[in-house]
Amino acid sequence: MNDRLSQATASDAHGGSWAHAPERSNALALRLMRWIAVGCGRRVSRWVLHPITLYFMLFAPGPRRHAKRYLGRALGRPARWRDAYRLVFNFTATILDRVYLLRERMDLFDVQVHSEALVDATLAEGRGAFLLGAHMGSFEVLRAVGRDRAGLRIAMVMYPDNARLINAALRAIAPASRPEIIALGRSDSMLAVRDWLDGGGLAGILGDRALPGESARGNGIRVDFLGREAVFSDGPFRLAALLRRRVIFMVGLYLGGNRYDVRFESLADFRERPANGAERERLIREAVRAYASRLEAHCRAHPYNWFNFHDFWHEDPTP
Repeated sequence: MNDRLSQATASDAHGGSWAHAPERSNALALRLMRWIAVGCGRRVSRWVLHPITLYFMLFAPGPRRHAKRYLGRALGRPARWRDAYRLVFNFTATILDRVYLLRERMDLFDVQVHSEALVDATLAEGRGAFLLGAHMGSFEVLRAVGRDRAGLRIAMVMYPDNARLINAALRAIAPASRPEIIALGRSDSMLAVRDWLDGGGLAGILGDRALPGESARGNGIRVDFLGREAVFSDGPFRLAALLRRRVIFMVGLYLGGNRYDVRFESLADFRERPANGAERERLIREAVRAYASRLEAHCRAHPYNWFNFHDFWHEDPTP
């Protein structure tokens, strides 16, 4: 359960590089949490989240500092200790809910879906599309909604090693519901994405993490985000432009208790080939800015949903 929190703590000791953070998870704790979640039910299991959250608040000063920086900007006031606690608790709650969503226990949740007509129209085209999200709310609830819609297939395009242990634990809970993952960083990654899209599938990417070294190399796009310049990766949009696909913004907001709000919004359309390279670059830059703008709007409206525990704005002194 505390796998990704441990990664955030470790990343603080590695200069904030989320992609290179080693896993420091306690396998026994994960097995215990799995047993409690399955054996005791969701209501009892949620009480266990409080000691997990408290542990993180007491013993992860770096990620706690980063979370409070973000919350101060999203809330428009200095973040308090209880603000950070609420953010961490919401994060652990969405991870716990993955157990039940993977086991297809949709009866436990109240999920509202907005703008599904956009997804239906995309599916009707038969060419697939990119779903671009963020580390906000729950991606698993999006997959769960997809299981109830005929023809909707979603694969996550990601670096799989960062969440190896917790994904293994979740697969053990629900072996018949293994997440579809297309691994990045391999020689055939782009071909795998293309084939998935050609088959009418949707490819989900989380776009709120600049890849290691992008900022230092001057890659990515610098935009104003919550009042301070930040670097956003243009990689997802370059891939969409190369494969000539539509990009849809997605988010599964956690509203507390058992409530989730799933939203889809049109973000960019690269289906038509641009006139020249300069036009393609302009469209990519516009798409990155549009993505950052939508993410910022959701951060302000739902500040306890963006699970950022690393040095997003690169404010910590370089060791």
